[in-house]
Amino acid sequence: MTEEIYDIELAEDEDDGGQPGQLYEHFRIEVDRGQVPTRIDRFLTDRMQHSSRNRIQKAAETGCIHVNGRPVKSNYKVRPGDAVTLMLDRPRYESTIEAEDIPLDVVYEDGELMVINKPAGMVVHPGCGNFHGTLVNAVAWHLRHLGSYDPNDPQVGLVHRIDKDTSGLLVVAKTPEAKTELGAQFFNKTTHRSYHALVWGNFTEDTGSIEGNIGRDPKDRLRMAVFPPGTDTGKPAVTHYRIIERFGYVTLVECLLETGRTHQIRAHMRHIGHPLFADERYGGTEILRGERTGSYRLFVQNGFKLCPRQALHARTLGFVHPATGRQMDFTAELPPDLDALLGKWRSYIHSNSKSIKE
Repeated sequence: MTEEIYDIELAEDEDDGGQPGQLYEHFRIEVDRGQVPTRIDRFLTDRMQHSSRNRIQKAAETGCIHVNGRPVKSNYKVRPGDAVTLMLDRPRYESTIEAEDIPLDVVYEDGELMVINKPAGMVVHPGCGNFHGTLVNAVAWHLRHLGSYDPNDPQVGLVHRIDKDTSGLLVVAKTPEAKTELGAQFFNKTTHRSYHALVWGNFTEDTGSIEGNIGRDPKDRLRMAVFPPGTDTGKPAVTHYRIIERFGYVTLVECLLETGRTHQIRAHMRHIGHPLFADERYGGTEILRGERTGSYRLFVQNGFKLCPRQALHARTLGFVHPATGRQMDFTAELPPDLDALLGKWRSYIHSNSKSIKE
């Protein structure tokens, strides 16, 4: 339960399962008759083991803390008889996390943390329909001989997430102190993260920023939508981007995250008319730019087969080491599917440079 509040705060892209628009109860407590009026964040801090007041406040801000069936803010004062619940948009997973012998690409490891290069197609954390074969199961196996590491203890483990079909870098904390410190860096936006994304269309500028709140799409609860900044709908999100390479009909961009919202890059890029290549949920599996020839359609379809997932890779990750205070910076080169896809576009552009017009 406490881990899931943490994940609400730090989740980036991961799809957690559950029915669209449905909320699931993860925690319930009824306020005692003799309870004096107390702020709900303080009340829950005393009753939710391993969960800090700050995390509970963030859960309240996202509408996850309910009293008598209605969401409340962290300054709500509980009263005798109140039914306080934690409601999330994914089912509760009761089973313990089991260690599974799954290969891991460990980029860096020491006594406090691990940095892992996750392949596309691997779910990060057990959830609805994905209870085995996840990154968390693999980490449990990798650290099975480390007596101080309990994969079922929310005080250690994943510090942030990326989506199942996004590849790239993640950091795992081995100690409670490391997770607390790294979690604070993510919350305070002092980490450095960049992604490489192949998106549909060309850009008139070389750099830019996208600012807009991100929340559930009211027309499709499996998708996130962008709402005007400064409004009460969704959570504030900012993505900065820089053009790396132009292919006329698609563009390779570097995205720098100022915030870490669910599907942030995917939703922001679609919002400005540049869905990620092969991103089915956000319209990227349509041929959105290019020629009307059979040969071009075949070329793009072959590209979808070569990289059958959103063309998104978490390439760099930087943070301050929680124990030494040193700046740590890591880079994961593009995986084979994305690298091959870019190679195909380069070859196509080289062969058809005179005819390409955007």
